[in-house]
Amino acid sequence: MATPLVEMKDISISFGGIHAVDHVSVDLYPGEVVGLLGHNGAGKSTLIKCLSGAYKQDSGEILINGEKATINNPRDARRYNIETIYQTLALADNLDASANLFLGRELTTMTGLVDDAAMEAETRKIMGRLNPNFQKFSAPVSALSGGQRQSVAIARAVYFNAKILIMDEPTAALGPQETQMVADLIQELKKSGLGIFLIDHDVHQVKALCDRAAVMKNGKLVGVVKVDEVTTDDLLAMIIAGKTPEGMAA
Repeated sequence: MATPLVEMKDISISFGGIHAVDHVSVDLYPGEVVGLLGHNGAGKSTLIKCLSGAYKQDSGEILINGEKATINNPRDARRYNIETIYQTLALADNLDASANLFLGRELTTMTGLVDDAAMEAETRKIMGRLNPNFQKFSAPVSALSGGQRQSVAIARAVYFNAKILIMDEPTAALGPQETQMVADLIQELKKSGLGIFLIDHDVHQVKALCDRAAVMKNGKLVGVVKVDEVTTDDLLAMIIAGKTPEGMAA
């Protein structure tokens, strides 16, 4: 077996005496999408925030490519090529795609001026690979559809060398066509060898987009299953009743 991109081992974190995450272990391999499923408050977002650097776990360890990682803040996470795409996308609505892609990391000319032409050329190159249908390069991102905005956020992460991508409900509030666009993007990222943690509460999306699903309930890990070996009803039973399908290890 290849070395996992990420191993989260025995992670625990409490807030005010409440175990938000209670001794949870989950891993992620290159070219794989692992869905994190569970009700609101199940602990899935808290667990993944330990990987993104938003929280520091109380105990347990994180390994990146088999080596122990120290992640105390989002800057540390970025050093390990971990990028997070939150539901809000954190895009500047008044700026176009290339200005958003290079926001805070602008390309400059020899004289120190912002090189808009170079940034647009690079944006066209990465978009050509990720979303060939994207054409609105000069429009502010406020004029883009949800799927196109998602493309810009993903392109930014990939351009800056993400190896591990955390996606928070990437298809929430998207229509069927837009959802398919994001699904196509995820397939493209998998081919490039990226590993993706996808946080969701929609079992149908996890079945459609993920290779494995890790289900959490009340801060604990119910189990990790291959999505093509379980039904949506199996996943729902894991979420609601906290039970793994018969014959499968927790």
